[in-house]
Amino acid sequence: YGDLFMRVLYRTRPYERFPGSAELLYEKWMKRAKDNMDTGNRRTFRKIIHGIVRDFDRLELLPIKKPKVGVVGEILVKYHPTANNDIVTILEQGGAEAVVPDLMDYFLYSTFNSRFRFRYLAGTKLDMKKGDIARAYIMSYRNIMVQELKKSKRFTTPTSIEELAELAGTIVSLGNQTGEGWLVTAEMAEFMEQGVKNIICVIDYDPGISSVNQLNRIKLLLSIAENGHESIVE
Repeated sequence: YGDLFMRVLYRTRPYERFPGSAELLYEKWMKRAKDNMDTGNRRTFRKIIHGIVRDFDRLELLPIKKPKVGVVGEILVKYHPTANNDIVTILEQGGAEAVVPDLMDYFLYSTFNSRFRFRYLAGTKLDMKKGDIARAYIMSYRNIMVQELKKSKRFTTPTSIEELAELAGTIVSLGNQTGEGWLVTAEMAEFMEQGVKNIICVIDYDPGISSVNQLNRIKLLLSIAENGHESIVE
């Protein structure tokens, strides 16, 4: 559910005609999603996914265009608002639309790596099989989301891990598998292909650097983005 909520909420909240409407819709569906997580009912899961996409697809938005800013980097810092000083809110308040990669990409990246290690490095066949099983399980749920997003008028579908690997492979070796390895490169390349040409890369926020300094760098990026130019900051 988390990846879908990021996709629909971040895509609509900066443009909502009635302030707070996207957040209210999110809270409504989040409660139902939590209840479904307790039961694990797959049929209900499908219905909820359908309802989320349908309702956010119908949400009234303003006919305006804002610069898109991608957020990539270390997995905890990228997704946790406490770790990244609530970067999505900062971007939205600064007049931008935040675009954040799916969390499931990291897990699919790990399963892809187990197959790569078996073929080209020192990986074992057992680890590869475990990775294949994990990937199949993840995709059995992700494909439901993909099917519903394909029907929508304003949302995009996730890029497959194979396509991400192909994008990264033109720039770095897929043998780079420590931490986020080649995934950060793939996410940045994906953004470029999608027209998201302003990117913030968050690794570890140095406690010795003030939040004001971080904010100023983000403001600089936003000013560049508003003028239609491209930029990448860390």
